[in-house]
Amino acid sequence: MSYTATIGVRTYRFAHLKTLLAKASPQRSGDQLAGIAAASEEERVAAKIALSHVPLKTFLSEAVIPYESDEITRLIHDTHDAAAFAEISHLTVGDFRNWLLATSTDTAALERITHALTPELVAAVSKLMRNQDLIAVARKRPVVTRFRNTVGLPGHLSVRLQPNHATDDVKGIAASMLDGLMYGCGDALIGINPATDSLAAITTLLKMIDEFRQKYAVPTQSCVLTHVTNTITAIGKGAPVDLVFQSIAGTEKANASFGINLALLHEAHEAAQSLKRGTVGNNLMYFETGQGSALSADAHHGVDQQTCEARAYAVARAFNPFLVNTVVGFIGPEYLYDGKQITRAGLEDHFCGKLLGVPMGCDICYTNHAEADQDDMDNLLTLLGVAGINFIMGVPGADDVMLNYQSTSFHDALYVRDVLGLRRAPEFEEWLESMQIADARGALISGSTRQPLLEGASEWMGIA
Repeated sequence: MSYTATIGVRTYRFAHLKTLLAKASPQRSGDQLAGIAAASEEERVAAKIALSHVPLKTFLSEAVIPYESDEITRLIHDTHDAAAFAEISHLTVGDFRNWLLATSTDTAALERITHALTPELVAAVSKLMRNQDLIAVARKRPVVTRFRNTVGLPGHLSVRLQPNHATDDVKGIAASMLDGLMYGCGDALIGINPATDSLAAITTLLKMIDEFRQKYAVPTQSCVLTHVTNTITAIGKGAPVDLVFQSIAGTEKANASFGINLALLHEAHEAAQSLKRGTVGNNLMYFETGQGSALSADAHHGVDQQTCEARAYAVARAFNPFLVNTVVGFIGPEYLYDGKQITRAGLEDHFCGKLLGVPMGCDICYTNHAEADQDDMDNLLTLLGVAGINFIMGVPGADDVMLNYQSTSFHDALYVRDVLGLRRAPEFEEWLESMQIADARGALISGSTRQPLLEGASEWMGIA
């Protein structure tokens, strides 16, 4: 099926739905690298016009990647809720944009249609939206998850404490972890990217965090971000695994490049569920994604990188995750060239994930060879805070010494919570108050009242 739009005397034709989606995407370097981007701004406008007239029903009949050759397409198709789709089935993509933005479309309405939506459909409508539209709609769609605390409540913002170390030195990691906790970070997760995939090192880090958590009754969850097969092995050996991590993508071929498939993720999910370590809920998967991952693996099938990214959220949704993190600027300028492209991608990812019922967070970040700086990250941080992001990163000094990229700091979390009036996970805030780290309003307490915990934990960790 082809699609057309006329601008002036020129008619543009788009041979396939995936071609139309790619041409309608805002400019980004990854789609240009793949040779699928619009050749001009006029062609991009024409594609948006044509896309706005596409009936939503089309997304159920025309797959961007064939059903027979891709298990993610099969997952999307086989789990689609036809009954819920009836509420919006008469709309075009343009009509759907208007429906989403209408004041009468509230949280309950968005929740009703969650499983009626396909990733390609939400990617399509995002391409017709300005940044403010993405923010306004995402804000109406909170997604709440629970393990040892509650993340994603309206008016709240959590932080993944990321105490990475270039050599996995336990004392260095412990020092960064304690630093973050004293700044009130860590309610989403204490999560370490290990420098090595050594099972012994991974287990050592898991035990260190878990012993600290139990000693001080910290209502949070831990994760060492290793390959899912290592986590399955660690569970089998009795390691204290809370959340199971895996990077995921939106095509079967891209996931194969990560060494995973849906069956392996199901195995890991069941293994972790059997441990029954959650106290207030059992959401326990932690997925990371990023625009450009399928293209970098030559596994995008001619589909634009943002649509591929949205398809990754269908994978995540199948496992009721605790956290999903778009590491938005990490892959590099070959995929998102500058601060403007990174900002747009972060807002798109959050919007698409939330509409699909996924608990979205964002690593607001860039690599040092991108045309971006910390001011761009401040802007995206503020916009995502307004949009209702579930969590962000907390990295010492915003500079990750192991992964060698720039992210957000403990102080950045204090800033966005202060200016937007956001709170931490409620269970974690109660703990901070009991430890005299923060007061009942969530504000940090300065001075000597914090020293007993600081000195006790430092002595226990051996970093005094």
